[in-house]
Amino acid sequence: MTDLTHNVGGKAVPGTSGRFADVFNPATGVAEKRVPLATTDEVNAVVAVAKAAWPDWAKTPPLRRARILDRFKTLLVENADKLAELISAEHGKTHDDALGEVTRGLEVVEFAVGIPHLLKGEVTENVGTGVDSHSLRQPLGVVAGITPFNFPCMVPMWMFPVALACGNTFVLKPSERDPSAPLFIAELLHEAGVPAGVFNVVNGDKEAVDALLDNPDVKAVSFVGSTPIARYIYSRGTANGKRVQALGGAKNHAIIMPDADIDMAVGALMGAAYGSAGERCMAISVAVPVGEETANRLIEKLVPQIESLKIGPSTDRASEMGPLVTAQHLAKVRGYVDQGEKEGAKVVVDGRGFKAPQGYENGYFIGGTLLDDVTADMSVWKEEIFGPVLSVVRAKNYQEAVDLVGQHEYGNGVAVFTRDGDSARAFAHDIEVGMVGVNVPIPVPMAFHSFGGWKASLFGDHHMHGPEGVRFYTRLKTITTRWPTGMRSEAEFVMPTMG
Repeated sequence: MTDLTHNVGGKAVPGTSGRFADVFNPATGVAEKRVPLATTDEVNAVVAVAKAAWPDWAKTPPLRRARILDRFKTLLVENADKLAELISAEHGKTHDDALGEVTRGLEVVEFAVGIPHLLKGEVTENVGTGVDSHSLRQPLGVVAGITPFNFPCMVPMWMFPVALACGNTFVLKPSERDPSAPLFIAELLHEAGVPAGVFNVVNGDKEAVDALLDNPDVKAVSFVGSTPIARYIYSRGTANGKRVQALGGAKNHAIIMPDADIDMAVGALMGAAYGSAGERCMAISVAVPVGEETANRLIEKLVPQIESLKIGPSTDRASEMGPLVTAQHLAKVRGYVDQGEKEGAKVVVDGRGFKAPQGYENGYFIGGTLLDDVTADMSVWKEEIFGPVLSVVRAKNYQEAVDLVGQHEYGNGVAVFTRDGDSARAFAHDIEVGMVGVNVPIPVPMAFHSFGGWKASLFGDHHMHGPEGVRFYTRLKTITTRWPTGMRSEAEFVMPTMG
């Protein structure tokens, strides 16, 4: 079994806590690596390294920082296959899906390369007689990212490229379930020329998370994960005076209107519900067909496609869906299907009986599952399953479908499938959800826009990456200037009015 390390100051640093977590290959169920779990003292030492590196990095011209990230972008492209293999080996997603993850992360790096433009301030000449005013966006200092298992490459890259380009130093606490890709990213960053201490990876569990939230030298924290943990991180971080953006859970719906292109909707739902085994915060987990005929047509076309899903390990490049990440998560997803059936949902396609390919019998596999006649009082509708389970909730009309989506506690992503522009426009404007797709099942914004949901899907004022990311990782300073004109002015004891 391989022992992994932290990456501090550009070097691999073994853990000293004596505590480790096993890292499993989800396709085989075999623990192949161990990751060290840092103590509070270890985390504080990493933050101290990042703090020491910050003054020089903050004073580095933005264009020079951007050029380093541009070299990192080239290295990402050259090493995309290796990154994808690391992701697949520890998360379980197919190789093509892992490559897609790398690409979506790469797009944020490309955006960050152009950040010097967004760091420009504003200038007003003569705000008052002989007085000028200008503003600057300056970095915060040491910032941290706490990232989930489902996107070990992409989600960190939603954070650190923008943070680094803005002049901050970064401490990443990745998921202990799949830490190898983030550790390799650290190597690539330092190969690209990022100075020692500017980017660091510290592995750990709750103790490491709390240490980052409590350390006064950490000025901001970004998080992606479940809503209960997001709420905890937001509360604890802000109580300690930090900026926090904490993205929580989701229950994403797709409304299928009677005039929709059913074949398009079915193809979209297959990828959105079963891609990455449903372990996506933007996965469509609920289809809401409007009208009985629409529902029947949708299910009729979905069933054969779900039953023919090619499920297997990432080493088989023909696989369309891989295993779940852990044995515990597999049991959780199976439990949701059991509970849905108990509460009255009809199991149309049952993935619980899936048999893994020979040689992978101990992997964490489950087949694609389709539930019909789901209602809003069932746990499979209320809670985020995070697995390849698609629930169908039948709506009588458009308004009932919209109301169903609106009453959910989450407001992350939603989609509508229709040919009617009027319905689509009204839906996009009225729905209380942060990211909306019209005939697009997973409306993840491109890197130069910003990502984030509403309601219990986001805690904090800023969405991730794009212009919102720049605002999150910088603070505004406004400078008002008056220069002597040769006449000495007397002291003034009243509020200046700039008249």
